[in-house]
Amino acid sequence: MLERYYSDKDNQWLGLVLQRYTVLLLGVCMKYLKNEEEARDAVQQIFLKSITELSKYKVAYLKSWLYMVAKNHCLMKLRDKNIFIPVEEKIQLTSPESDRQELLEKEATLTLLENSLEELNPEQKSCVTLFYLQKRSYQEIVNSTGFSLLQVKSYIQNGKRNLKILVEKKMNQTK
Repeated sequence: MLERYYSDKDNQWLGLVLQRYTVLLLGVCMKYLKNEEEARDAVQQIFLKSITELSKYKVAYLKSWLYMVAKNHCLMKLRDKNIFIPVEEKIQLTSPESDRQELLEKEATLTLLENSLEELNPEQKSCVTLFYLQKRSYQEIVNSTGFSLLQVKSYIQNGKRNLKILVEKKMNQTK
């Protein structure tokens, strides 16, 4: 059916194919999101994304591709959930002196991190910055950099590891 879709671009074929994977996608989304309503919404969003992406690219292994799209979508939703912290939950538990010391330590760590980021190779620096600081998805990074999806994932993973090594090395030098 997928081949028929690619040959005549009739969305009816794509609808039939995606319908067969609904249970698989719902299971993947439930595994990550742990909420049935959110999982159902995610499946619908994955279907919409699949329709647009499959019209652009030819996918050889649809089941694997759908699984990865679903997994990445759920991980992005989970990552996005952790961005906002309601104001009510911020409680003053420490004294102003310890807050000041903690802020100074955080500022020093951030400066160290920023300097270490500059030492990464340009590809790793770009991908790490886009992913962690600008909260871009893998696909957005692929689109803006021209790197392949595998390259982006590799640059992020290696950049993160190298950044950690650089920061730890510099922290040990200052002690």
